[in-house]
Amino acid sequence: MRKQTKLTKAARGRECQIRVPGVCNGNPETTVLAHFRMAGTRSGMGIKPNDLQAAWACSACHDAVDARSKTEFSHEELRRMHLEGIIRTLDILVAEGKVAA
Repeated sequence: MRKQTKLTKAARGRECQIRVPGVCNGNPETTVLAHFRMAGTRSGMGIKPNDLQAAWACSACHDAVDARSKTEFSHEELRRMHLEGIIRTLDILVAEGKVAA
């Protein structure tokens, strides 16, 4: 199991920032830090990218962007929603002084 960092802990109890329409459960008790996987950034089985490449995600949105559940959205649409969620998450972290811009 991967060590919990300050940013993974900061996701607890937060509002989902991925917000997949019709999927998001809106339950902050299920929110975790959902990492965005992309070639060239810690690629490899079971190796996650750094925590700045992640968004706060409810369990339902996390399952959707990690393709553990089916949705009406394409892979590309879900990746865009995930990226938008990363930007919203970073914006909040900067505003709260948890990450320097």
